[in-house]
Amino acid sequence: MAVPTFVDRVVLHVAAGRGGNGVASVHREKFKPLGGPDGGNGGPGGSVILRVDPDVTTLIDYHHNAKRKAGHGGHGAGGHRNGGHGEDVVLPVPDGTVVTDESGELIADLVGAGTELVIAEGGRGGLGNAALASAKRKAPGFALLGEPGEERTISLELKVVADVGLVGFPSAGKSSLIAAVSRARPKIADYPFTTLVPNLGVVQAGDTTFTVADVPGLIEGASEGRGLGHDFLRHIERCAALVHVVDLATMEPGRNPLEDLDVIERELARYGGLEDRPRLVALNKVDLPDGREMAEMVREEVATRGWPVIAVSAVTHEGLRELSFAMAQVVAAARRERVVAKAERIVLRPKSRHSSEEFTVRETGEGWRVRGEKPERWIRQTDFSNDEAVGFLADRLNRLGVEAKLLELGAVEGDPVLIGDPDNAVVFDFKPGLDAGGAEMLGRRGEDQRFTESRPAADRRKAIAEAMPERAETETRADVARRLDRGDEDAEGER
Repeated sequence: MAVPTFVDRVVLHVAAGRGGNGVASVHREKFKPLGGPDGGNGGPGGSVILRVDPDVTTLIDYHHNAKRKAGHGGHGAGGHRNGGHGEDVVLPVPDGTVVTDESGELIADLVGAGTELVIAEGGRGGLGNAALASAKRKAPGFALLGEPGEERTISLELKVVADVGLVGFPSAGKSSLIAAVSRARPKIADYPFTTLVPNLGVVQAGDTTFTVADVPGLIEGASEGRGLGHDFLRHIERCAALVHVVDLATMEPGRNPLEDLDVIERELARYGGLEDRPRLVALNKVDLPDGREMAEMVREEVATRGWPVIAVSAVTHEGLRELSFAMAQVVAAARRERVVAKAERIVLRPKSRHSSEEFTVRETGEGWRVRGEKPERWIRQTDFSNDEAVGFLADRLNRLGVEAKLLELGAVEGDPVLIGDPDNAVVFDFKPGLDAGGAEMLGRRGEDQRFTESRPAADRRKAIAEAMPERAETETRADVARRLDRGDEDAEGER
């Protein structure tokens, strides 16, 4: 299988690093066994960053390796030692790379050397118990967990940044023209579709230096997928000017220079977005028999369209100096009008999935579902094996107003409350009035006496789970639940 050397479109999966966990630690020394909390914070996870590198001209590296992952943050330690920062992954991309998400929505258009985009941000590190200590909670027996880093699938699409784009039928001489006016050495042969990738050349005319690119494979129907034009038309979107390279010596029946020009213009119009580009027309191959006569026949007709016309020969270099200066003049005019944007580091801030409110509560068939950036982040930070950490979460949710909102909407004690992503939500039993007011717990470290009481909803779910293996074949989970409820009612009636 042939290995591609030019790749201009890839799908890439990126994953940022997870933040390190904070640690719960107490300073101890001789004759001072409880010297106060000294647990350090976890380090932030590494981010995945796209950076424009002028030396990179293709996306081939990501064609072979389509998954990139940053380093995780280090965990905190005792003695107020914070975890290390996870290693960032910097991915060099060519100038002119367009970044889109899975739905095709534009994320960024990376133009300009050094421009950066943080495409996946590393997770924040969890706070240690030293950072969680306060005047009322002097010795927390818990710490917060680090947050997971962002994961996303993106598409990278290269749109070559060139000043002038050469368009025309296959074998019109575009590659020969680039080789004649610059030091580029594209593949040249006497058969169609010799050029399979865009070629770039640097041209100097007087004090102006500019780049020229050709678009391979333009034929009638290219905008609809025929030939290679559908894949490469996007490479001329950034060009300041377009040069029609017209073949004066085509031997194909039914073709002539004017018809070729009209066909290419129709394809450009169908592709769209190129109407404002200045046009130049290069009548190529005047050195061949009848070439000069053909040029004189079509020159006046083309000139009526308002486009400069130059007869050239890529072989004898006739007219190339005039063409180079004509292109330089258009490029210089475009640069004078262009506002030069300073390269900057772009930090991606995806659109929030939540409303402008801090949280929302709605009733569902599973219970009361709480959504919001803060509640969901707090859930990710909580160590549910530590009752004191769960109590701290309950206090935070209460201060945010979640409990008051649930009571306002009609929630009663024991109702299930779901917080977090719908596919992996954490379920609580609603227990109003659990606010500790920031007071320190007097029980064993890591325990919260508020959570030693019975939990009806949890007990009910446990009973249903235990009865499921013994259910009849026709019984569903809901049938089992109803049967257990009837049994409880009968037992209550007997009492």
